Amino acid sequence: MSGALDQVFTRCREQDRAALVAYLPAGYPDLETSVRAVRTLAGSGADIIEVGVPYTDPLMDGPVIQDAATRALASGFRLEHIFQVVSAAAEAGAVPVVMSYWNPVLRFGVDRFATELVRAGGAGLITPDLIPDEAHTWRDAAREHGLAPIFLVAPSSTDARLEMTVQACGGFVYVASTMGVTGARTSLGGEALALVGRTRSVTGLPLCVGLGVSTGDQAAEVAQFADGVIVGSALVRAVGQDPTLEQLAGLTRELAEGVRRR
Repeated sequence: MSGALDQVFTRCREQDRAALVAYLPAGYPDLETSVRAVRTLAGSGADIIEVGVPYTDPLMDGPVIQDAATRALASGFRLEHIFQVVSAAAEAGAVPVVMSYWNPVLRFGVDRFATELVRAGGAGLITPDLIPDEAHTWRDAAREHGLAPIFLVAPSSTDARLEMTVQACGGFVYVASTMGVTGARTSLGGEALALVGRTRSVTGLPLCVGLGVSTGDQAAEVAQFADGVIVGSALVRAVGQDPTLEQLAGLTRELAEGVRRR
């Protein structure tokens, strides 16, 4: 669905590596810093940047991302600011996608959101709380605007649900490797590998694994079987610990090196 995402995964396959997919919430800790942060991600090796929409009632976000969302909202974040951050990521050379719960998009206006996302250089939208069979409005808008509708699969997904979900996806499939909320983990377990195997049996789309990766070694581990390695909480924590963004740059470089180990 999105040519820019297709190009990323084609380039990564040619380089025999996985893509690094980096998540940061827009507006954290303020809008200016979040713009600098996505540029730092792009300049330090992130291929795809997930720009998160801070939300007042997150369903699957862990404490690090919840705290970041609260700070972003307190500092004045509004949904229209998301496009400024997306534009900065695109201008810095990464392919941006937005990650948002569905209600903010619905309230903003689905077609209006799609139009503004394309204008800013965005390639798609990840909707963690929206299932494909209830996403007809978004899927129609995405198709019309050339955006990738990206849905999640999880270890709890039945075979029927798994197949239906991947058929509705564009760009890539977001493989949630563990049950529960997001957050950096010391051990990834075997659920990710099993779920990737099940998902590969029903789709040829790239599979990006998220929920838990926080080090270069973990990124290298996941890169052995995934097309993309998603990192969120560890990067958000780095922004919070070091406003100069040097820590963010260093961690991103470590992760980018990790996804290149095959």
